[in-house]
Amino acid sequence: MKIRKKITLICLFSGLLAISFQSLADDVLGFEQQIEDALKIGGGKINIDVNWRFEYVDDSTNRKEGFGDPFRIRIGYLTPEFHGLTAFAEYEGVQTVFASKYNNLVNQNNTSRGVVADPERHEVNRLWVQYAGIPDTKLKVGRQRIKLDNDRFIGNVGWRQLEQTYDSVRLTNTTLPDTTFDFAYIWKQRDIFSKNVNMDTFITNISYTGFEYGKLAAYAYLLDYDDAADSLRFRRANHTYGLYFQGKAPLAENLKLVYKAEYAHQWDFQKNPVSYSTDYFNGELGFDIHGVTVKGGIEQLSADNGIGFQTPLSTLHAFNGWADLFLATPPDGLQDIYVSVSTVVKGVKLLGVFHNFTDDNHNIDYGHEFNALALKKFGKHYSVLVKYAHYEADEFRTDTDRFWLQLGMSF
Repeated sequence: MKIRKKITLICLFSGLLAISFQSLADDVLGFEQQIEDALKIGGGKINIDVNWRFEYVDDSTNRKEGFGDPFRIRIGYLTPEFHGLTAFAEYEGVQTVFASKYNNLVNQNNTSRGVVADPERHEVNRLWVQYAGIPDTKLKVGRQRIKLDNDRFIGNVGWRQLEQTYDSVRLTNTTLPDTTFDFAYIWKQRDIFSKNVNMDTFITNISYTGFEYGKLAAYAYLLDYDDAADSLRFRRANHTYGLYFQGKAPLAENLKLVYKAEYAHQWDFQKNPVSYSTDYFNGELGFDIHGVTVKGGIEQLSADNGIGFQTPLSTLHAFNGWADLFLATPPDGLQDIYVSVSTVVKGVKLLGVFHNFTDDNHNIDYGHEFNALALKKFGKHYSVLVKYAHYEADEFRTDTDRFWLQLGMSF
């Protein structure tokens, strides 16, 4: 009851804050074009991204509740193109405003509290040079954002305040109709704790969008690490090959079929001391009826020799529940059976998701989780988000509640 009362009060506060934010946004919206024009300097453009978030966590352990309000700002500049060359530099900083009563997994001051993985840091988030002087080809070198398909294998962990980026060289080619070839070599991962992880990783992703009812992608990701301490003693080293397909098809007026299917095979690579061979499968099917989307799916990460299928460069928060209890696949694997319902009511996006978690053989009941989200955007640049996750444990970890209130502005 204690957690529910707190969340009810916070939700009421969120509603009042959203009304105030709407009024503020209405006043500012008329000046958006002037602001956009002012950010265009010297033929280039200044980017500004501001995000304030309150996060609360209670994981039902002996630890105290964790809560805080990490505030993030990103400021970047994109140069004008010169003979096919452009460059981009971006600063990123995170600092709490009113409270920092949480364990950010970096400091040693609040380890007795729940985890909010947003340390206070200041860093160069992105710094790259791109050459586009060859037709249908882009070559980008430096610290950059990489997001492929649905971020299940390669992503930027965009939910956390510090973004995951990659020091890499990336070649993208679109010469063939409806086809994108994406190749990259990554020598350093800059993770969400502002830590450098040295690696020798090659990624290949080839996607085709010429089908009427969906996108097909084939990929190969070869992850190798330089330092044992940054890779669970090289246990994260793996190579993965897979196929991904996602799309939708109209069935009748105001009725669409939505679907997704993905399969991948993974095994140990290079200095990994454990020999294993695992599979990944995700199948999803649903309907969009008069703007209400209902989907059901199953995602399975199998295990072998005590090692579960791994996606260490993924945007993990987007998968297997927002309580973040399955960021690492358990040694017995993971099967996630889920159902989601989403719609938009008066400009507010509403989403609810239910997960049931077991091991990959369905012998161990890990637990189940409910997620809920409400998102309102004001024009092109402002947003308010309220988000909640409730996990009930059976045989894995402990009951966990997480709540977020977030305000954002981006130009």
